Amino acid sequence: MKRRLLLPYSLAMLTTAGCSMAPYQNSPVDTASPSYSPAKEHPQPAKPPKSEPVPSPDELVKASLYQQHQEWKGIPYRLGGMSRRGVDCSALVYLIYRDHMGIQLPRTTQYQAVAGEAIKQGQLRPGDLVFFRTGRRGRHVGIYIEEGKFLHASVSKGVTISDLSDYYWKSRYWRARRLVIESGSES
Repeated sequence: MKRRLLLPYSLAMLTTAGCSMAPYQNSPVDTASPSYSPAKEHPQPAKPPKSEPVPSPDELVKASLYQQHQEWKGIPYRLGGMSRRGVDCSALVYLIYRDHMGIQLPRTTQYQAVAGEAIKQGQLRPGDLVFFRTGRRGRHVGIYIEEGKFLHASVSKGVTISDLSDYYWKSRYWRARRLVIESGSES
């Protein structure tokens, strides 16, 4: 409690320290002295620069995903591919998480679909994995960005951003997973 009052009190004292009245100029003692200049004798404390708000973790993830989209945009889909010559959907997810988020995921959609914890579509946050049933046995994965948009490697368009509300994706939506990152024990 004392510390909380100390800072405002100190600031008040510092701010009002230069508020004394100027000496009476008609006094015989003051006639030989230079004129009073509060700006020179008591400089006002500089105002701290306005700081930018600290982005939330979700904002940082979104920015990273949009940057990854720019770096991978248009790279063709290639089943089993894991490079800029061609990449499949699960490899894109694997590489982005490994290289830019520091998280090791399974390599295939089958195992990515059980990583982390299940979440409902209405709970999606940036970085969550979204899964689709694209055929009798086919599965597809992407990374949710925001407002229904997700980053993925499309068979027809290569690496792109699509919308969950598009008929194709809406009718094939299967599940979503959130990766749980456990922090070390605090001492």
